[in-house]
Amino acid sequence: MTDSATVRGMMRDPSGEIVVVGGGVIGLTTALVLAQQGRRVRVWTRDAVEATTSAVAGALWWPYRIEPVATARLWALRSLEVYQELAEGAEPAGVRMVEGVQGEVRPDEADAWLAGRVPGLRAATADEYTGTGLWARLPLIDMPAHLPWLRERFAAAGGVVETRTVSSFAEVDAPVVVNCTGLAARELVPDPSVRPVRGQLVVVENPGIDTWLVSTDATGEHTYLFPQPGGLVLGGTSEEDAWSLEPDPATAEAIVRRCAALRPEVAGARVLGHRVGLRPTRPAVRLERDTLPDGRLLVHNYGHGGAGVTVAWGCADEAARLVSG
Repeated sequence: MTDSATVRGMMRDPSGEIVVVGGGVIGLTTALVLAQQGRRVRVWTRDAVEATTSAVAGALWWPYRIEPVATARLWALRSLEVYQELAEGAEPAGVRMVEGVQGEVRPDEADAWLAGRVPGLRAATADEYTGTGLWARLPLIDMPAHLPWLRERFAAAGGVVETRTVSSFAEVDAPVVVNCTGLAARELVPDPSVRPVRGQLVVVENPGIDTWLVSTDATGEHTYLFPQPGGLVLGGTSEEDAWSLEPDPATAEAIVRRCAALRPEVAGARVLGHRVGLRPTRPAVRLERDTLPDGRLLVHNYGHGGAGVTVAWGCADEAARLVSG
């Protein structure tokens, strides 16, 4: 067992090892940023990155179901910079800049925080969307490609990914621990304010749609279509406190029906698969320093709701600053 003096010494040593617990997009991005700063980093993940909640995300860059809104927008803008660079680069990072419509959003609302960051923002035309909508060119991330890219970049920076199930932070053998466990933080921290918001998607054969669309009805229900390399992703649902990971056939039919009402060519498209994920929602993202009972540093970075991909890089930068003190 490590005595307190040794622990304090390791904490003062900038080369001391860091273990990031959680292998989703938040954990991998945070680990990558730390590794690129020259830190020795391991990721402990219960599931392979391809089996995390992040892997099933539709993954359009846009803050969704995340608090506090003002801070989340700052994290999102930092992430936007990175995604724009990745989309323009030669590396196959799974990021593309794609045009589409955010329904029920006015250009002046977006200009309040996106001015100068997203060129070409304008009101959607009547041909593009029935009702008020914002036309924008935003990052669309193909998570089955992006997550392995993050893992490979992390490994290239000297990082190591280990399959480990953690029931207590006391099990983690490092002077610095970064908690990126998402929904699992509910039991691990424990933090009962973390709750699941279930999202179900349907992937169909793309009938030729090359723009994305998000529409919100009067009840706040989102319907969206995201053209990804593996098919057209149709969504979605936001079921609070629902834990089932089994696709519901009736829900899937309703999703396809709503999407076909917006894009008739979707009707009859061959279904390629179903996805279900549990968004780790919290009253506010927890991104802060903490201390373990034995004096080691614990940095929390969880509770990103439906915007984990959107804020990943901004939150990773902030987590790295917290690690450095």
